[in-house]
Amino acid sequence: MAKQPKAPRPLTHAQVWTALDRLAERAGLSPSALAKRAGLDPTTFNKSKRITGEGRERWPSTESVSKALAATNSTIETFVQLMGDGTRATQSVPLIGFGQAAAGGNFDDNGLPSGKGWDEVALPATHDEHAYALEIEGDAMKPAYREGDIIVVSPATAIRRGDRVVVRTTGGEMMVKELKRRTAKMLELAPLNPAHADRTLDADEVEWIARIVWASQ
Repeated sequence: MAKQPKAPRPLTHAQVWTALDRLAERAGLSPSALAKRAGLDPTTFNKSKRITGEGRERWPSTESVSKALAATNSTIETFVQLMGDGTRATQSVPLIGFGQAAAGGNFDDNGLPSGKGWDEVALPATHDEHAYALEIEGDAMKPAYREGDIIVVSPATAIRRGDRVVVRTTGGEMMVKELKRRTAKMLELAPLNPAHADRTLDADEVEWIARIVWASQ
């Protein structure tokens, strides 16, 4: 007799609210601060709102979850991962300030950290042993990133259109942009700050490019 497939486990009230709490924590926010950043009433994600006065479970609306994801530049895939049970894995990665990283001698020819100027920081695991972290300095990347934010860069992660990336040119310039288009001959990049213009680089001007996979906003 063939075995019956296991029925999928239903999504629980606790999982959804845990994911929202983790999303806020990941962005360096309280649940109420996350709600406010998302343009919602500051009490939307408060723990007191999660159970009604009659003891019924109150679920967040899909609209509020969508706005929270947009406010933290997160995907629905990230939200699903944050629902996972158990302790989240962490990874110790090299850390350096963005301005210092742009100076020579801090990366090898493959765009991997090298030299002695790096510290270390424990951040959510990326499953890339060569991942590293950059601390944002100044306001040039607002509103996407603010001074003091930490971004995690994964050289091994595949890059797609729309991803935020770190690019280093053969001339030694280092920048954070959004990938608009990539061909065998050129790289088209969009600025994170709307006050800046798009940038197009010939392929032979690009020393390396790597995807940003996490930010401590």
